[in-house]
Amino acid sequence: MKIKKGMIEIEIIEYLLQLIYPNVCGICEQINKNSLCEKCKLELDKKIIGKIHNYTNNVSKIFNKHYYIFKYDGQIRKLLIDYKFNNKAYLYKTFSQIILNNTNIINFIKNYDIIIPVPIHKKRFNTRGYNQSELLAKEISKKLKDVDFRNDVLIKIKDNTAQSTLNKKERILNVKGAYRIKNEKFIKEKTVLLIDDIYTTGNTVNECSKVLMENGAKEIGIFTISKD
Repeated sequence: MKIKKGMIEIEIIEYLLQLIYPNVCGICEQINKNSLCEKCKLELDKKIIGKIHNYTNNVSKIFNKHYYIFKYDGQIRKLLIDYKFNNKAYLYKTFSQIILNNTNIINFIKNYDIIIPVPIHKKRFNTRGYNQSELLAKEISKKLKDVDFRNDVLIKIKDNTAQSTLNKKERILNVKGAYRIKNEKFIKEKTVLLIDDIYTTGNTVNECSKVLMENGAKEIGIFTISKD
């Protein structure tokens, strides 16, 4: 078996980073190679809802299904706020472990050809330093291998107001025209799973789904860590 030089270099870099910055459990912050210790995993397992909402017959929704793991409250709410706003990007590893340890979630994800993260505008990316949905989507795809990951198809072109600060009517208008498609060849006749952190009204993922369907996607599903 021939191993490319670049692959070896990446593995060495990752090994060295692990020595300097070892993985920690995102809940108790104790060193743990899996980023989620057994004690905290058992506690989080009790909070898992794991619901699938079917929107196939809902004319207001462009996507067909939405799977979410947790309700957006208590400890989960705090973790997601830390993940998104408090520079705790490493929490993607912990959330990934929750996902990859759950057969029902894996089976749902494997129904789709491509995983696409809900994008953020480049200004917000430059401020935050990462897209929390992209980190999660990329890690899931890397571990599952047979589900493609694309972050070069759906892009955000409008630096709009944060949805969380707006009412229901304002949220619908706020995301209009915020997204566009590049490299549409990758989604032609493909089933696409959009990944985001929180589902509130669904306006963001609905607008993303609209753009994807208009550019040739066959079917859209939504996966989020939590639902408000």
